[in-house]
Amino acid sequence: MIHLAGIERKFLVGDETVHALSNVNITVHQGEYVAIMGPSGSGKSTLLNIIGLLDRPDKGVYSLSDLNTNELTDDQQASVRRHKIGFVFQFFHLVPRLTSAENVELPMILAGVDPAERKSRVQAALSSLGLSDRTKHRPDQLSGGQRQRVAIARATIMQPDIILADEPTGNLDRTSGIEVIQILEDLHTKGMTLIMVTHDPDLSNRASRRVQLVDGKISTDTGES
Repeated sequence: MIHLAGIERKFLVGDETVHALSNVNITVHQGEYVAIMGPSGSGKSTLLNIIGLLDRPDKGVYSLSDLNTNELTDDQQASVRRHKIGFVFQFFHLVPRLTSAENVELPMILAGVDPAERKSRVQAALSSLGLSDRTKHRPDQLSGGQRQRVAIARATIMQPDIILADEPTGNLDRTSGIEVIQILEDLHTKGMTLIMVTHDPDLSNRASRRVQLVDGKISTDTGES
């Protein structure tokens, strides 16, 4: 499903070229649960951004469902991203002025989903996450755990094949963090591919596959054959 071959990504920081990713090769199959680990600056978020079509590699080929994403225009990548990939971030990235329902509805508006269908799907999504009484609340009126649940509802409202979670519990207390992980794992058991960046070894041990990055290279991968 996800296949990266010879991926390189460089950034210019001042006068220095930083190799964020160097000759990364990885295949993730439909329905896998993968934890990506590594120290700060190891390339974890860069790898996630490339998989999520938020960034392009400088070298190498990224295929998603047998589609060579290197050959897609920015608009075509945006369309694939909108329908196939859901993002959950450490700091939620909710629109502050919008209510919970409006934040969850936003991807469907961008996709041109009929208004009546949007409303029913939003209500069902928020209700399934225990937020039916928070639909009209703005992010600043919600707890951290509630905000992350709204973010998960938004990430999954288009029924994507893949969920990319970048430190999804990093800004939460332990109890809220466990609740969020259990929600993500429940989505995984329903068939979604879950790829999670985390610094927490306890969280990584919950995944069926663990990938360790060091200096932009994969040092270990428990999924390697």
